[in-house]
Amino acid sequence: MNILVCVKQVPDTTEIKIDPVKNTLIREGVPAIVNPFDGYALEAAARIKDKNPDTRIVVLSMGPEQAKAALKECLAIAADKAYLVSGREFGGSDTLATSYILSETIKKVEEMEGIKFDAIFCGKQAIDGDTAQVGPEIAEHLDYPQVTYGLEAEVDGDTVKVKKEVEEGVEIIAVKTPCLVTFTKPAWDPRYPTIKRKMAANRADIPTIAPADIINIDLARCGLNGSPTKVKKTFVPQKKTGGVKIKEGTNEESAKKLFGMLSDASII
Repeated sequence: MNILVCVKQVPDTTEIKIDPVKNTLIREGVPAIVNPFDGYALEAAARIKDKNPDTRIVVLSMGPEQAKAALKECLAIAADKAYLVSGREFGGSDTLATSYILSETIKKVEEMEGIKFDAIFCGKQAIDGDTAQVGPEIAEHLDYPQVTYGLEAEVDGDTVKVKKEVEEGVEIIAVKTPCLVTFTKPAWDPRYPTIKRKMAANRADIPTIAPADIINIDLARCGLNGSPTKVKKTFVPQKKTGGVKIKEGTNEESAKKLFGMLSDASII
């Protein structure tokens, strides 16, 4: 079983700041982590490997050179190999361009590894964008069947059985390989890396795949110029203050106090 896990390095903060001119996140001085949902995808792959030791897990990320830190974290946890796809031509890509670049890079990684991936695992969305579009779009580019909002996955021959989160509870969906699955937060937490794997990951050489390495890629479909969607405006919503709890002796007294407060505030 060969599994590719797509991961993204994202800012680790709830205090997001926006560049008012570029309409992009200000990342300077903000620590970066592996996108949590991608961590669940990696853990799902690791659990398959626990039951099938011959499983090979490869992680792939698109981003600047510093994204290799996130890839090394994945190597320390469970991955066997990591690749970074990076280039100025890819800067400013929207979800459609990003998914196209990743789908073409996946073919290149298969060529470099000399294997065919049976499954591609992704997080359901990145916490810095929350679009939930890249994983499904990769599946469309590759013409793979897909299952979204996965909680767990297990392999049965050439079939991947996925526990999928739905509003009513959980569905079990079986899909033939090759396939793509996106993962949401399950009931368990991802494993921690061991000291031995951390040391090996720090020494690991992570190849960078440049645009020139992907022979069949159409650069007109990449980057800002290849992105059909544009960010018109980005803003941080104002934080709401806590409410006031009114609890008088009786409901009538509480209603009178509420009326008085609303009148004083010129609301009514």
